[in-house]
Amino acid sequence: MKIEKIALRQIRMPLVHFFETSFGRTYERQIVLVEVFSEGVSGWGEITCGEKPFYNEEWTDSAWTIVRDYVAPRVAGKDLGGPEEVAPLTAHIRGHRMARGGVEAAVWDLTARQAGVPLWKQIGGGARKEIACGVSIGIQDSVGQLIEKIRTELDAGYQRIKIKIKPGWDIDVVRQVRERFPSIKLMADANSAYTLADADHLKKLDDFYLMMIEQPLAHDDIIDHAVLQARLHTPICLDECIRSARHAEQAIRLRACGIINIKLGRVGGFLEARRIHDLAMEAGLPVWCGGMLESGIGRAHNIALSTLPNFVLPGDVSASRRYWARDIITPPVEVTPRGTIVVGDEPGFGYEIDREFLDSITVRQETLG
Repeated sequence: MKIEKIALRQIRMPLVHFFETSFGRTYERQIVLVEVFSEGVSGWGEITCGEKPFYNEEWTDSAWTIVRDYVAPRVAGKDLGGPEEVAPLTAHIRGHRMARGGVEAAVWDLTARQAGVPLWKQIGGGARKEIACGVSIGIQDSVGQLIEKIRTELDAGYQRIKIKIKPGWDIDVVRQVRERFPSIKLMADANSAYTLADADHLKKLDDFYLMMIEQPLAHDDIIDHAVLQARLHTPICLDECIRSARHAEQAIRLRACGIINIKLGRVGGFLEARRIHDLAMEAGLPVWCGGMLESGIGRAHNIALSTLPNFVLPGDVSASRRYWARDIITPPVEVTPRGTIVVGDEPGFGYEIDREFLDSITVRQETLG
């Protein structure tokens, strides 16, 4: 398989409702899509970084530059034995895993389409034909508004609720949510908003029998999380600081967490995601698939990833309409009344591109190689 060319496309997609975390509000997404071509077939990937370098060091403009100037010259024109060979071609590029992973994911989709098989089969998944869905609800203007949003999502069938927390919007908010919904699967995501000095404060969350607290401490820390986990009954889930299988191995060895969130972009694509999955499964730690406000392309990749056997907890993969008035894939991703997504058998990531709509929201394009 020779990668003949790589096309980059940036799109602008307004969210149906703002999404707020501990580092700010997002009203629209500026997403970079990758399309790779070989022998009359193309595959699609999505670079899942944000518009600003707040989740990690990557952002929309940096991703465009990294792929254009560094990733594409190392991949375009290469004869590959399989998609596993993409990551080693770019491994000496420090960081920028989301940019690199978007290209790698596109090649996985390409090879699945060439083979006429679904992406989940190409990556070695298929442990389940329905994936359990949860939702991530951002910080709201009031607790009442948050409770109403939770009720709406539960009525839609979602099996797990994740709420964002930060200093000043944490213990009392969780208490009110738990009082209103005493038996739901509930977790809290801090997005690195706390330090180890807040350990006594965070320990108060033990009163609310949460599934987990996600990444409470620094985005690049494992050691302090180990100290904190020893003081909490609530399992810590690591997100931002797990960028590779080596990081996962260190966290497991230090007992820094009880759960790992695997985000396809954060770890650089399917190859590294599978390695982390396998390490966690061997250690007895469950994993789940996190979301980054993806368009339908990234969402479809997350569905495929979630079919690997150790994705036993409901992830952040939810219906297209939760985020977009119109998605770039057809049909849009739908969630059943029982809170699941049915995994299809169509080749590649399993959906068609809505080309007319995609062209209408494209703000720049460039073809490389």
